Amino acid sequence: MHGMMMHEPLSILEILRYAAGAHPGAEVVSARVEGDVHRESYAELYARAGQLAHALSRLGIAEGDRVATLAWNGHRHVELYYGVSGMGAVCHTINPRLSAEQMLYIIGHAEDRLLFVDLTFVPLVETLADHLPAGLRLVVMTDRAHMPDSPLELMCYEDLLAAAAPDYDWPSLPEETAAALCYTSGTTGNPKGALYTHRSTVLHAMSVTVALAKSLCEGGRILPVVPLFHVNAWGLPYAAPLAGASLVMPGPNLDGASLWDLMEAEKVTSAWGVPTVWFGLTAEIEKRGRPPEGFGQVVVGGSAAPRSMIEGFESAGIEVIHAWGMTEMSPVGTHGLLSAPMRELPFEEQMALKAKQGRRIFGVALKIVDEAGNRLPHDGEAAGELFVRGNTVVSGYFANAEASDAAIDAEGWFGTGDVASIDPDGFLTIQDRTKDLIKSGGEWISSIDLENIAVAHPQVAACAVIAVPHPKWDERPLLVVVPKDASDPPTLDALHEAMRAHVAKWQLPDDMVLVEDLPLTATGKVSKLTLRARFADHALPDAG
Repeated sequence: MHGMMMHEPLSILEILRYAAGAHPGAEVVSARVEGDVHRESYAELYARAGQLAHALSRLGIAEGDRVATLAWNGHRHVELYYGVSGMGAVCHTINPRLSAEQMLYIIGHAEDRLLFVDLTFVPLVETLADHLPAGLRLVVMTDRAHMPDSPLELMCYEDLLAAAAPDYDWPSLPEETAAALCYTSGTTGNPKGALYTHRSTVLHAMSVTVALAKSLCEGGRILPVVPLFHVNAWGLPYAAPLAGASLVMPGPNLDGASLWDLMEAEKVTSAWGVPTVWFGLTAEIEKRGRPPEGFGQVVVGGSAAPRSMIEGFESAGIEVIHAWGMTEMSPVGTHGLLSAPMRELPFEEQMALKAKQGRRIFGVALKIVDEAGNRLPHDGEAAGELFVRGNTVVSGYFANAEASDAAIDAEGWFGTGDVASIDPDGFLTIQDRTKDLIKSGGEWISSIDLENIAVAHPQVAACAVIAVPHPKWDERPLLVVVPKDASDPPTLDALHEAMRAHVAKWQLPDDMVLVEDLPLTATGKVSKLTLRARFADHALPDAG
């Protein structure tokens, strides 16, 4: 028997339409590339999204066309999120930190019709110009006064909007309509596209808002340090308006001092980003002697946050919420908010829980399996490859060209490539990426465990552990360290001493190398692929 209820397709635009009426006091604050700070209510953003949709229609953009962005976090980028998807086209965010080869590949693979570019990236596009697809048109996201001199044929964003009315006859779209396209570089070979729908995006926004209600609340002021080009800033452009929270956009300046100043001025309550960003902010907090006024929460994801970082924030009165997810999951899959009884535990026990990746959000199911695909118990001890399933998880990659690479098992679950355990309370612990585990003499060593211990040492600024070949043991761990003071670096013996209480003797790194900095991926994670290539011929002390 079918129920007798109305059915309205889930629509991304409806989030903004709702926010414009229900949350008139919320706003989008943008530290712009032009050097000023811009403010815009959700009602104003809704009107400008309508102007943008008119402009896109005049430029020949139709339902299903891909419209690309190469931009920082700012109000114009958010306007594109809603204007493009609202008219039925697909917003394709491009990560400017990708290599030129990868960038050209995904522009061609997506068959982008338009490319919207922040001022910062016009020189980058000029270097790519000879290899861009024929017919790709370029729009600079600025006003006429700031339009750059360029040999390229460029349109001006504000001119396009000025010639258009705010009222747009938004189409009623099936909720399965494609809305946004993000490419992941976390796989082998060429980047692969995750194509989100209106339905998956709205459901993700609702689930994240429920899971992180303390952050995503009416009156909250959220700083997305995670870029809009990195899995749609973890869904914040959708979740924040839905909840009535304001978005404070940092633009291109993501150093600790710039973030501190913006957070202080705008009374940011919650900031979201990857661990590498927070090293700069924590140093600035230490330098200034206090956190920015009103700042009370950090949401950290993208890679595992060191326990020392979590404890540092928490000791300063800033709550840390560890989260985990993937581009293929829209992306949030788990959150680390503690339950009421857990918040009564001793500090050490709370920190141990916060170092994990947290519990699943509504709509995401988790399982771990052994190498034969058999399910393993959620007892906190068994570890296996993590699989996920839900309405916000990809069923394949864009254009189906590489759908077989989506790692969907016989039960319809997506294989994440992470090795994990799940405890009886539902807390997920990511032990490593399958490709980052070190197999020594047939036994596995977690690089994350070693890194978390090493980075807590007072002489270590940052570190990474990678596998290097060994003639007897197949692979052994090499510790790569950025010292806090190059004139007083830590010794391997000192780091071994710190690790001995936590790991078995055979798991200790065989050697250590000192470097000035660690290579980062396009999404701000440490590039272990680069490190493995750099130290592929490294001779371990006992390997001869």
